[in-house]
Amino acid sequence: MKLSARNQLKGTIVEIQEGAVNAIVKINVGNDNIITADITVQSVKELGLTVGKEVVAVIKSTSVMVGVE
Repeated sequence: MKLSARNQLKGTIVEIQEGAVNAIVKINVGNDNIITADITVQSVKELGLTVGKEVVAVIKSTSVMVGVE
């Protein structure tokens, strides 16, 4: 599959927290760096997502904010 999004990070699902409608999916993309995605529970089921499954986190954004203390 080819996508226009350039930020594609391969990783492994380490946790899935299902709510009533949405689920929080945590993906370890290496060196214990975790990407968190908020997707629908229906998407979790349709994609067959489970802890330990290898996936690709696709990041598409028109803006990125950076802050410091």
